[in-house]
Amino acid sequence: MNRNEIRSTLDEESVRLSKALGQNLLHDQNVLRRIAKAADLHPADQALEIGPGLGALTEHLLAAVDQLTAIEMDKRLHAHLSERFGATEKLRLIHADALKYFRNTEVDWSNWKLVSNLPYNVASPLLVDLAAMPRGPQRLVVTVQWEVGQRLAACHATREYSKLTLLVACRYEVKEIFKISPHCFFPEPRVDSACLMLDRRPDPLYPDALHKPFTAVVKRAFSQRRKMMRKNLKGGWPEDQLDAAFAAVDLDSKIRAEKVTLEQFVALAKKLHDV
Repeated sequence: MNRNEIRSTLDEESVRLSKALGQNLLHDQNVLRRIAKAADLHPADQALEIGPGLGALTEHLLAAVDQLTAIEMDKRLHAHLSERFGATEKLRLIHADALKYFRNTEVDWSNWKLVSNLPYNVASPLLVDLAAMPRGPQRLVVTVQWEVGQRLAACHATREYSKLTLLVACRYEVKEIFKISPHCFFPEPRVDSACLMLDRRPDPLYPDALHKPFTAVVKRAFSQRRKMMRKNLKGGWPEDQLDAAFAAVDLDSKIRAEKVTLEQFVALAKKLHDV
C-alpha cells in the first residue's frame, strides 16, 4: 500500500488520522521489507503487531508467518483491517488499547516477536512495560521517533542516556538501528524516525524480584538530572544505607545519574534492597 493508496483509502472511508494518537502510517515498501527482514520471521513464529493502521506492514508479516496477532485501538482502522484481511485465518485482530491490554492481560510472550510501527504517543511507555514483563517477547523490531531511538541505544555518560535507556536495557539489548525519513510516512511527521531491533537478554541481569526496586532506583536517580544522584536518592533510603551502598559499588557520592552504567545501577539496587 503506497502513499496514494493510503490517501485514497482514508478519503473513501472518511478516516482522519489523529496527531494526538501518533498515527503516522508507514508506506515505503523498501523500509517495510527491511523491518520485516530484521525480525527474521519463520512460519512457526508467534508474531505480534501493535497499531497496524491500514495494514501496510501487516501484509508483509502475514507473508512470513502462519499466525499473526494485531492490536488496533482505532475502531475505524480496526473495521478496515477486518474487511481487508477477513478472508485469512492467519490474522487474529484485537480491538484494544495496547497499553491497557498488556497491563490487564496475563500472557506468556516469551516466544513471541513484536514487529510494529509504534504509534509515537505510546512507544516509550509500551517499551518500558514490555521490558518490565518477566516473560516479555524475545525480539522487538519497532519504529519510534529518532530521538527516542537514540535514547534507547544510548551509552552512559552521553546526553541521550536516560531512565528510558535503563528501563528497557535492563531486559533488552539493542542489536540494530537505522534511520527512516519522514517522507516514508503519511502524514509526514516533523522528525526522523528510527527502526530498532532489540533482543531479550538471554542471561537476566537480576532476578525478577529486583525489577521493581531497580526501577525505583533509576526513576529517583534521574528525577532531577542535574543534581548529584545521591541527593535524588535521599528521599527513598536512609543516608547511612546510601553511603554503604555507594561505597560497596565503588560510586563517587557526587556522581550524576548519567555517568552510572547499567551494571552499576543493578549492583546499587541489589545493595539497597538486599537481593
